Amino acid sequence: MDHGAANLVDAVLEPSPVEIKKQGLYKQWGLTEDEYEYIVAQIGRLPNYTETGLFAAMWSEHCSYKKSKPVLRTFWSQNERVLQGPGEGAGILDIGDGQAVVFKAESHNHPSAVEPYEGAATGVGGILRDIFSMGAQPIAILDSLRFGEVTQPSTRRLVDGVIAGIAGYGNAIGIPTVGGELVFDKAYQGNPLVNVMAVGLLDQTQMHVGKAEGIGNEVLYVGAKTGRDGIHGATFASAEFDSARGQDRSAVQVGDPFLEKLVMDTTIKVMRELGDSIIGVQDMGAAGLVSSSAEMASKAGNGIELDLDEVPQRETNMTPYELMLSESQERMLLVVKKGQAAKIADYYAKAGLAAVVIGQVRADQRYRLRFKKEIVADVAVDFLTTPPEPVLQQRQPRRLQVVNKQQMQPDLTDASATFLALLGQSSLASKASLYRHFDSMVRTDTVIKPGSDAALVRVAGTKKGLAMTTDINGRYTYLDPKEGGKRAVAEAAANIVVTGAKPIGITDCLNFGNPDDPTIYYELAQSVAGINQMAR
Repeated sequence: MDHGAANLVDAVLEPSPVEIKKQGLYKQWGLTEDEYEYIVAQIGRLPNYTETGLFAAMWSEHCSYKKSKPVLRTFWSQNERVLQGPGEGAGILDIGDGQAVVFKAESHNHPSAVEPYEGAATGVGGILRDIFSMGAQPIAILDSLRFGEVTQPSTRRLVDGVIAGIAGYGNAIGIPTVGGELVFDKAYQGNPLVNVMAVGLLDQTQMHVGKAEGIGNEVLYVGAKTGRDGIHGATFASAEFDSARGQDRSAVQVGDPFLEKLVMDTTIKVMRELGDSIIGVQDMGAAGLVSSSAEMASKAGNGIELDLDEVPQRETNMTPYELMLSESQERMLLVVKKGQAAKIADYYAKAGLAAVVIGQVRADQRYRLRFKKEIVADVAVDFLTTPPEPVLQQRQPRRLQVVNKQQMQPDLTDASATFLALLGQSSLASKASLYRHFDSMVRTDTVIKPGSDAALVRVAGTKKGLAMTTDINGRYTYLDPKEGGKRAVAEAAANIVVTGAKPIGITDCLNFGNPDDPTIYYELAQSVAGINQMAR
């Protein structure tokens, strides 16, 4: 039993633990009945309002991958080049001469469907933070976008907003958007896919990971102040999206690229000049402060205690629940050696950024929050970060059981007419009118710009270049999930090869429906198997 502290207090006007259980409030936040009862049994009491929110966010699919992990663990992710595989903010590969490439892709689908500009913009901001939190300098952005039929007014609104969001953030922060791909298909009507990839460069001696190691070391909050935007954004992103139903805009974050530029430049400078004093770094992305702090503690096998009165706030009367679950952008969490926080904070202060010690690393493996001198949450760190993994069933979709491979072949009787029809398809037409909004030449290292098979960016000061691309064919994956996964790797690799480069690594950004549906879980598993087979 994990009884926690006896003097837990609840914020004024928040439902009591008994009311939370009676009203089933936890279900609105994505926890199932079984999960809630499991939490109660493990901690030996009813969780309070703040604790229930922490579990809901941390156990969401977006944060925990509790449903997809059994499949994702099968990825082949180790060879002589891999310096950091899955489990951190981004993957890192050795490119020789003591250098490394850092890269990651993420989706921001639901937020972009609700608020296209902010959804896409904060997707760029979040993926960039994952790159520089590893100690790397971001050098490029790519995208992979899916929209409904271009003839629909709703599609045009989404396209305009998403393109403006990617361009507005990337151009303002000074990182070139060098490539990507875009497809129009009625399958995505009202439910667009907005995936963004970022690439960075790193001197291997400057590599950092997100671990809260060293008992007594201090937890330093840096960057923007915390507001009420993006609360439960992680659970929002984990739920099924219904474009016909009103969605909660408060779950969508609001970004500030100019502020992020300050955070990025200062964090990279601190890592390079005071790297020995910095133990761990993590972006406050999905699930905000709770995710970054709890994950850092869990990865180090330690506990952590935070004083929420010290968290910089831009709104009045914020509660512990709001402070912990806000996904306000442009924030980072650093674990620094005891006694070094003031020196590091001075760097941020000179940039006009908040930098405040809000807690410390502890040996008791507890996740403890204080607010107004009282304990408002007290649970085991590993329990908070390790939800039970459900056993999900797989079932081949009926369409694949009865499919006739010959039906997949086009009925071609007039080659000229077919060729002209293909040229008229919006998915095959030139996207120059869209990607011209992106600054692809900022930093002046772009060699091959958007519109080619793959982008190419020079590694400044060397004779090396990095080729990069994003590719997938959703129709192949629909017709045969395993073949679709294989073809995605094959197409991406071919696009890299034709630039003269050698493919050395893959990052995935998988967009599937609800894994509780056995047919969708089958599609996920088969697609991953195809990616794995081709990658090997």
